[in-house]
Amino acid sequence: MSRPRVQPLPYVRDAGAWFERLRSLPQPVWLDSGGSGIDILAAAPVEFRRFAPGEAGAVAATLRDWMGAGTAPPSGLPFAGGIIGYLGYELGRAWQGLPPARPHSLPPAAFGRYDWALVVDHRQRAAWLVGQGKAIRTEAAWEALCRRFDRPAAPAEEPASGMNGEILGDSLPWPAYREAFARIHHYLREGDIYQVNLTRCLEARSSEPAWSLYRRLRALSPAPWGAFLDHGDFQLLSNSPEQFLSLHGRRVETRPIKGTRPRADDAEQDRRLRTALAASEKDRAENLMIVDLLRNDLGRVCAPGSIAVPELFAVESFATVHHLVSTVTGELAEGRDAVDLLQACFPGGSITGAPKRRAMQVIDELEPVSREAYCGSLFRLGYDGALESSIAIRTLVREGERLRYWAGGGIVADSRAEAEFREADDKAAAFRRLLGG
Repeated sequence: MSRPRVQPLPYVRDAGAWFERLRSLPQPVWLDSGGSGIDILAAAPVEFRRFAPGEAGAVAATLRDWMGAGTAPPSGLPFAGGIIGYLGYELGRAWQGLPPARPHSLPPAAFGRYDWALVVDHRQRAAWLVGQGKAIRTEAAWEALCRRFDRPAAPAEEPASGMNGEILGDSLPWPAYREAFARIHHYLREGDIYQVNLTRCLEARSSEPAWSLYRRLRALSPAPWGAFLDHGDFQLLSNSPEQFLSLHGRRVETRPIKGTRPRADDAEQDRRLRTALAASEKDRAENLMIVDLLRNDLGRVCAPGSIAVPELFAVESFATVHHLVSTVTGELAEGRDAVDLLQACFPGGSITGAPKRRAMQVIDELEPVSREAYCGSLFRLGYDGALESSIAIRTLVREGERLRYWAGGGIVADSRAEAEFREADDKAAAFRRLLGG
């Protein structure tokens, strides 16, 4: 292939049906829009790297090197091969100049260079198999790939039922959480920080296969920035509602979430919760702090005067919670690229606090376990330099039968410990239901 090839495919609303056809291949990935946007499915990367602690510079260099290794997608397609993977929160520590974190089992970053992909556009109700054409083995396998997807996808297999697990522990149970909360309030009173995101890690055990877990998690709480990444010895299962960074051409967008209320079964009560969130001075102030932080982050790499806030304090509703969401945009400065943008903004301000570096130091002091992939980003980076990425919240790490799931929220001066503890439980509702709790 001297240029990308495009093979139209029958559209199916559940892209998991297509994923069934490729999940037996190495490093299968599904960037899952929850049926509302663009899904990207791929497998068998031509190159794949797991990075060790201390290789933060190599992560940036590899992203930039691989980004230039292919061809931009054909007109009208959002992706035609490129880089897909994750950047862990611990990578952000290095990029922020902080010392190494406590030991953890996952690489601080892992991603592959995928020479072909299956693109599903739920808005256009269309799907395509796209081959980048830069790897000899893709050229040799192209006809076989087409045959793999040459018939309409049957509905994806139903996830297993009755294979629930059990929660084994909480890294910050109520007494420890209350102490950490009091320490944060001390820093707030001293003017040392303005906001800190404090999270709890729930440890669990389940023998249910990762794919079945993801199918059930997705059914419980579909999200616009979901993902299933299978790296062999561990898997990432994400139903994140939060966009991190989007870059198309020179236009940058980020959509931070700050402010949460649970959903209610009763429609009137659910409406009252949504209205209360929209009117909450505390949540609006918390959201505005992060908007200002992100404006500052974008200002490092965007053209002067280009940063704007076209949407402030919008309420968006998901399966288990309502969220307060704002939008910040900018124009990437000449001479800058997606890697510069990631380094300037990572990790996302909505999951650290403000000021970012000091908030991360407080997180190190008070959270007893590493965040690993949680609060990092799951992303795709095309050969045209286009970037789409999520904040890896509502994200489950599975290693064998061991499961880890984090939940938390931003603490400000008028936060109350009991309410923040309950909010973390609200955010973990889908995970608890997944395990039958």
